[in-house]
Amino acid sequence: MRKSTVIAAFACLFAFASFLLAQARPVHRADRILILKAAHTLTLLSGGEAIRTYKVALGDPKGPKVQAGDKKTPEGTYFVDGKNPNSLFHRALHLSYPNTADRERARELGVRPGGDIEIHGLPAQYAWMGAAHRAVDWTTGCIAVTNPEIEEIWNYVSVGTPVEIRP
Repeated sequence: MRKSTVIAAFACLFAFASFLLAQARPVHRADRILILKAAHTLTLLSGGEAIRTYKVALGDPKGPKVQAGDKKTPEGTYFVDGKNPNSLFHRALHLSYPNTADRERARELGVRPGGDIEIHGLPAQYAWMGAAHRAVDWTTGCIAVTNPEIEEIWNYVSVGTPVEIRP
């Protein structure tokens, strides 16, 4: 085999490997997540610029979460405090709800604020629905995207990323 043939083969192999790596890892990391409940969108931001925007399903989108069991999606500033690769909802990013203001409001009302709010995908038995899951707000307060979308979001987001949820 000629030396030039071997060099060309390695160059092709290197180019292909580089292409695969570029597909597997996002170019930017999200440094913030913005969720607009009225628009049903989740936007990943980096340096103030939108990287990606996704349509989402929520819990009850009207008003902030007040107490455990109200099925409302909270409003406020939180952060991703954990990543669950084996969630019942494919993959999940756990949010730091309730924050101090949420706890104080619940205390004043004499109720429990609830918790376990996540950005997640779809359960295995409903994954076939894909984007159709967004036709209704079906979560009990969480933010839901399709399984391919949560895979993508998972790669952009680190534990500690701030999340702002607006009405």
